[in-house]
Amino acid sequence: MQTVRLSLMAVAATLALGATAAQAASYEIDPAHTHTTFEIGHFGTSTNRARFDKTTGSIELDRAHHRGRVDVSIHTDTISSGTEHFDAHLKSADLFDSARYPTIRFVSDRFVFQGDKLVSVPGQLTLLGKTHPVTLKAVHFNCYKSPMFNGREVCGGDFETTIDRTQWGMDYLVKMGMPTSVHLITQIEAVQK
Repeated sequence: MQTVRLSLMAVAATLALGATAAQAASYEIDPAHTHTTFEIGHFGTSTNRARFDKTTGSIELDRAHHRGRVDVSIHTDTISSGTEHFDAHLKSADLFDSARYPTIRFVSDRFVFQGDKLVSVPGQLTLLGKTHPVTLKAVHFNCYKSPMFNGREVCGGDFETTIDRTQWGMDYLVKMGMPTSVHLITQIEAVQK
């Protein structure tokens, strides 16, 4: 009788693990709806803004169990400010050094929920060859069946954070009065595989 009970418990545990695994879904970044923008003050006058036009990567999401993983790379040579000369300077060794560091990478294995609402994604940001912790705050987040992808599920939203660029060694013009604080805004959508 004890053997039968243990066998039933083992089967139940296996089924529970299978059900948990079935809840997780994999998603691939939709490049048409994924961009990262940065904003930095310009000597106390205006605000400089630019956008990275190419992001690649994948997301795993288990909404039922409030778990997720993300691994995305932002391609620094796709930066676009609207001014060709400024773009060239942003890609130079003074700033993003695109020739040496073609990507900025964000990796996380933890999604933070309040109830069923995703509120933040703490992870590691690698920029200019240095890695530091960063938490992305979820401003909006939703999943929907997309008519553009034959009814497949798409999940995504808007996320933001503010970083001190000098942590990653980006010190250009700091001694001349340029701020160190950079506001990052990420619009991301990913399509279920």
